[in-house]
Amino acid sequence: MKKFLLLFISLTLLTLAACGNAEEEDNAANEGAANEEKGTIVLGQTPWSSTAPPTQIAKQILEEQGYKVEVESVSQPIIWEGMRNKEIDFFMDAWLPYTEAARWEEFKDDLVKVATSYENANLGWVVPSYVEENSIEDLKENAEKYDGEVVTIAEGAGLVEISKELMAGENMEEHGFELTPSSEGAMLSIAQDKIDNEEPVVFTAWRPHSVFARNDLKFLEGQEDYFKADNVYVLSYKGIEEEHPEAYEILSNWSISIDELEAMISENEENNTPFEDLAAEWIEENREKVDQMIGE
Repeated sequence: MKKFLLLFISLTLLTLAACGNAEEEDNAANEGAANEEKGTIVLGQTPWSSTAPPTQIAKQILEEQGYKVEVESVSQPIIWEGMRNKEIDFFMDAWLPYTEAARWEEFKDDLVKVATSYENANLGWVVPSYVEENSIEDLKENAEKYDGEVVTIAEGAGLVEISKELMAGENMEEHGFELTPSSEGAMLSIAQDKIDNEEPVVFTAWRPHSVFARNDLKFLEGQEDYFKADNVYVLSYKGIEEEHPEAYEILSNWSISIDELEAMISENEENNTPFEDLAAEWIEENREKVDQMIGE
């Protein structure tokens, strides 16, 4: 009798386990089918530190809603071209109407503004507050003091193109200056080394950026005809609302503050906290806002 009872219990447990495994497999299959049905969203992400936080937040929100999401880490010109070709679905960091005016003029018939991420983002040439120079005119008289160099980011960015316009418009080369493009990381490394030693340095910067949290900087006067405060937009290609209607609806409700972005960038740089983790924290802390984005 005991042997029969043990056999019965064993068979029952095996049956329950099999049912549980089958249920898990069915759930996984259903989830996979749902993801396949919704399709894949491709997000373009530049090397700029300001692009990573919103891109990672968007990725996790869309994944939460059942999309498969891929992030293409490439330069900005490639992202815009990728959107026009419908190879990239969204870009979270387009500076308009001023900084990327030339690029927008080229692509405006193919792309659409999905949402305003944040407003009044300043950018331009900056110097540490401890230097005497306060303007472009002051700078012209002190090229030797600054080693004749204006350090900026990589070619292709609107920030660089406008800096070239300023160089030409203000005859900066005749006053002994040259524009030195490099990666964002290299530019910041040069600037921070100079600042740590309280040496003069002029470089390009923008908000949101952690460099303003770490240092006391000032935008030089006299560059207002070149650099103007922008709004930052989420872009996509025309027809995205038919191609991916739910993703379009979600990201059309997106926004974030400059202070929030700068806090995330600082946390990443100071403590090496991955942007994926910071994005998850932001979603948790802003659950009500996220629920409104997804229509709950």
